[in-house]
Amino acid sequence: MLFFALLTALGVLILGLTVRIYNRLVRLRNRYRNAFAQIDVQLKRRHDLIPNLVETVKGYMRHERETLEAVIRARNAAEAAREQAARTRSPEAMEGLQQTEGALGGVLDRLFALSEAYPALTADRSAAQLMEELRSTENRIAFARQAYNDAVMSYNDERESFHGALFAGAFNFRPARLFEITKAADREPVAVQF
Repeated sequence: MLFFALLTALGVLILGLTVRIYNRLVRLRNRYRNAFAQIDVQLKRRHDLIPNLVETVKGYMRHERETLEAVIRARNAAEAAREQAARTRSPEAMEGLQQTEGALGGVLDRLFALSEAYPALTADRSAAQLMEELRSTENRIAFARQAYNDAVMSYNDERESFHGALFAGAFNFRPARLFEITKAADREPVAVQF
């Protein structure tokens, strides 16, 4: 009888521990998914601003058609990757999103650099406002990425800890992928000249 009571107590303890670990993994997974949703909102805002900016600068930058077309292509690819990542939340989709966002950032940098060669464009209020909104959105994206990476790290830490690792595979808790810098130039130190 004592053996049965001890066995029952041990079973209840293991069940309670399993439920606790499972619930913690669920909370952490939901936290990083919510953090991705915040990135998704800002990326959508960014992708919606880009066509307006291209239309505004088109009249000023008639000779830069190739750059404008590259911006639109990169924007469309990034939007498709964003939708895929939001729909599947898979590590592969996140990697695709990182790559397309890196490419979009590169062509946007080129567009901003070219826009400085057109004084009438920089004086245009609509263009200046759109560029400022896009820069502001870039800052929001950076903060959202940081929050996402923090949430992913907490989730992956719990998933890979001893007790988490025992249950993560059994309950199909897949590893989450960090949102990392994909452009090598972004990793370089900033050169400051006086």
